Amino acid sequence: MNFTEEQIERYARHILLNEVGGEGQLRLLKSKVLVVGAGGLGSPVILYLAAAGVGTIGVVDDDTVELGNLQRQILHATANIGMLKTKSATQALARINPDVTLVPYPERLTAANVMDLMSGYDLVVDGSDNFPTRFLLADAAHLAKKTLVSAAILRFDGQLATFKSHAGGPCYRCLYPEPPPPGMVPTCAEAGVLGAVAGVLGSLQATEVLKELLGIGQGMAGHLLIYDALEATFRKVKLTRDPACPLCGPNRVIIDLSEHGV
Repeated sequence: MNFTEEQIERYARHILLNEVGGEGQLRLLKSKVLVVGAGGLGSPVILYLAAAGVGTIGVVDDDTVELGNLQRQILHATANIGMLKTKSATQALARINPDVTLVPYPERLTAANVMDLMSGYDLVVDGSDNFPTRFLLADAAHLAKKTLVSAAILRFDGQLATFKSHAGGPCYRCLYPEPPPPGMVPTCAEAGVLGAVAGVLGSLQATEVLKELLGIGQGMAGHLLIYDALEATFRKVKLTRDPACPLCGPNRVIIDLSEHGV
């Protein structure tokens, strides 16, 4: 594959980087990334991956755009209110980069469809906003041996981690063995979130995705990054594999997705 003159101009700042270059940019154009959620986190992830030239971006979201989304979900606009978020995302990407194909999945992620949805992708991004989806996606990513780049936000705080348990690192359940009881942790709708915090964490997710696809730098596998917007601080915590982990431990009890409804 040779670059067109337009592509050389579009990706010039990437190609100039020794760590990326023309070979790395070609790798991005051939890459396929699945993003679950086109909301606060998914918006910057999808926009930056598209701008970077990630060739195929799958987007899973069954929701429609609401006025209350626009404070943080920068993928969407006022004119898109009432539209499926996957359709709004498709329109946004068409304006940004014609090299990129967005594959819309306007459906809810379930135990019945998650393995099929992930199967054709190199890497998975968790931009969901609820614990059932996070745990389902984390379990499925481990079982499918897919790298998962995950983030979460609430109020003025955020967390980011990359999980590569198929390569021997800790999985999501090494950090959180079980979902919290319903109602224990408030949602963004209940507790609020500073819109720009979604931009910070989503941009970090996009950066980690690009690093993983390119095979450059120090990834976030085996670490948790904690962001406090009010204090303007980042804290990086080392994660280790839990020998008692129910998903990736030697005596694991989770061997399929049956606890999620299959």
